Amino acid sequence: MHVDLNADLGEGAPDDAALLALVTSANIACGGHAGDAQSMQATVAAALASGVAIGAHPSHADREHFGRRELQPAPEALRADLIRQIGALQALVRAAGGRLHHVKPHGALYNQAARDPALADVVAEAVRACDPALALYGSGELLRAAERAGLRAVAEVFADRGYRADGSLVPRDQPGAFIHDPAEAAARMLGLLREGVVTAASGEAVALPAQSICLHGDGAQAVEFARALHAALAGAGVQLRAG
Repeated sequence: MHVDLNADLGEGAPDDAALLALVTSANIACGGHAGDAQSMQATVAAALASGVAIGAHPSHADREHFGRRELQPAPEALRADLIRQIGALQALVRAAGGRLHHVKPHGALYNQAARDPALADVVAEAVRACDPALALYGSGELLRAAERAGLRAVAEVFADRGYRADGSLVPRDQPGAFIHDPAEAAARMLGLLREGVVTAASGEAVALPAQSICLHGDGAQAVEFARALHAALAGAGVQLRAG
């Protein structure tokens, strides 16, 4: 059994270096919700030095709300902006002697595309335009859009977030949105890998595919979560490798 452990980095949080020692892939903010050329370059260098696979983490152009506000841009405008964000990181990775491995949308864009096939297709088309060899990390409709675009789809789950019965994340402003105990998060993820289901906030069992486990790098307990997950998975004989 194997799984990828990824974290969202380059967002201005203080724990990037510690997380890079524990994860197998990094999703680097590309300037839409956070990050700039300097932070991208520094995070790319640190990820390459750590042997961590590098992914682009594009979002709605919404720095004021950290990309967590749902927007409805015109499809062509969104596609162009995503190509710009992904392409900027892609150029920095190449200049550093590496290769971009995947793309994972951020925040509201991720959640909207996970439930909206048309929006998911826009995301997948932008990824393909940058490099058809890139993997697309996501859930729901994002995975189906990746397959339609001929991309490799990597099913992702969130260790530090609660789920609803339909397999979507509990909105951040609702009870049950967050898992606060690192040990609980590790046990949930290990159980998901073994049994294919996770318990929703409502108490129902939800079947979820899980090829990559995400940690939010801006979380106050990000390093504690990463350590707990790393130890639990390794202790259970689960191999950690990039998705």
